[in-house]
Amino acid sequence: MKTLLCFLSCMSLALAADAPLKFKDPNPQSYQLTAKASELDPRCRPYTEIDNIFVSKPDKSGKPADLQNASVDTRVAPRGQLVIWLMAHNQVHADLLNSYGLHYIQVWYARDWFSKLNTEPADDSQHLGNIRLEATTGIDASKAVDIPVADSMQEHAYQFVKSLAKTNPQGRWDTFLSKDGSTLNWEKVIVAGASHGATSAARFALHQRVGRVVMHCGPRDNLDDWQALPSATPKNRFFGYSHVLDGGWTADHYERSWLLLGLNKYGPIVNTEKAKPPFGNSRRLITDATLKGTPKEQADRGHGYVTPSKGSPRDANGKFIQDAVWRYLYTSPVDKVGKPVEPEPDVKMDQRKK
Repeated sequence: MKTLLCFLSCMSLALAADAPLKFKDPNPQSYQLTAKASELDPRCRPYTEIDNIFVSKPDKSGKPADLQNASVDTRVAPRGQLVIWLMAHNQVHADLLNSYGLHYIQVWYARDWFSKLNTEPADDSQHLGNIRLEATTGIDASKAVDIPVADSMQEHAYQFVKSLAKTNPQGRWDTFLSKDGSTLNWEKVIVAGASHGATSAARFALHQRVGRVVMHCGPRDNLDDWQALPSATPKNRFFGYSHVLDGGWTADHYERSWLLLGLNKYGPIVNTEKAKPPFGNSRRLITDATLKGTPKEQADRGHGYVTPSKGSPRDANGKFIQDAVWRYLYTSPVDKVGKPVEPEPDVKMDQRKK
């Protein structure tokens, strides 16, 4: 009898764990939440050597520099996935993700190193990748920086979600914690970013298995080769999106990274202006949407075009023109993939050669 009861109890717990996440909010609404990293974890410290003023001193906007952001909309059925955004906070982007049923956080961590250390030594083909790994995980991977676990993206995300689970129970943030509460449940996490954030998201996902990786205008690091390292995250979970006028695209930075990541195994490069969802289930999406301005202005606008923002084009009804693309990047089934293709022969893979 005891054995039967134990079995039924275990089955009940298993079914509860597999049950779709549901909100039980008596007043469903959009929650926009903030917290200072230094208040969540007193171990935080500033990194003045890379202009990463973490605590005590406000940035030029007058806001605390270590302010972190979170949002969730309990009026929308939750998908049970958390997006960790690795760039500056953008509420327009956060609201869009919430409308897809995704939770969102933006964490502050020692990421401003690239303005000071963005060099790639000829004798180290993983220089920037190792800095990214240390910044996101706290692993002692680089001699160029000294970032402990307490100040890593990984730890700040955990501390933030753990706090949100207590301060905003309506948002069911607890679903993103491991069973023992000691870390995040990374299988339920989408790491995403633009430009350098996209690059750090990819580097982190090679080390830590996550549910999905979304790379807007990235990855960069065109003289590194860490993109070809073995990956803890299955490669079919990596999704990239670029504008063809972006300087990182025209110089083959992004396409090169996509090939090193092996994304050609999941379909050809698909122009979203000429294809409909699900875009052949490809992991390599581009757009050639018309952009105004000089070639330099087009390159700059192309770089930001693929990320949701206030300036993103909308249709006559106010809907984002690129909504179907972004929805695909963040919510399409990862097990559905396109047909493999051979690497593009004209991509400059060895960019160390002059």
